Amino acid sequence: MSGPLGFVLDLLFPPKCVFCGKVLDGGQGGICARCQRELPWLTGSLAEQTGEFFSLCAAPLRYQDKVRDSIRRYKFKGRRGYHKVYGALVAQCVHDHLAGRYDLITWVPLSPQRKRERGYDQAFLLASAAALELGEVAVETLRKGRDTDPQSGISEASRRRANVLGAYEPVDPELVHGRRILLIDDVVTTGSTLSECARILRTMGASDVVCAALARAR
Repeated sequence: MSGPLGFVLDLLFPPKCVFCGKVLDGGQGGICARCQRELPWLTGSLAEQTGEFFSLCAAPLRYQDKVRDSIRRYKFKGRRGYHKVYGALVAQCVHDHLAGRYDLITWVPLSPQRKRERGYDQAFLLASAAALELGEVAVETLRKGRDTDPQSGISEASRRRANVLGAYEPVDPELVHGRRILLIDDVVTTGSTLSECARILRTMGASDVVCAALARAR
């Protein structure tokens, strides 16, 4: 926010780095200089992975230390305002690794129960912010019809796949049919959730699915 009100708000609530909490100097876009240098960035081929039903997934950060703590605050401590900074990071990653490979942007949805508990859908906010940075709009293509156990509490890949199998439902197959889809989520671990969503998008007629996440756990 600019103008007198923005100035007053910055005095009362100075902007802080989303990763370490340090008060930011003027002109720093949500991340302090130290975190810019020291975060576990993924670059080049290290930022990319392939998976089942999606052809490529890219993420700018490794899910560890300050990155993990920041995302947990975003998801579980009500820090929904982080989505703008996160979205800019994901958008740059999409530009670097997935440019020209998608026609439509969407996200991995929360179940209605989890959204009520949390008060917002963190992947929707992230995808919307990233899409805005890319000059696009994120579009709903999937809904989560069945609440599942948190994937973060399941370590075995086979159990993670079983946990999300059949949990997602199509919203508008005509919108997806024949198009290349960019699917966005906050964290990718084994890729089970992205694979299940990509599988449903493929059954809706998507010609390809690529994915982006803020951070990768493995």
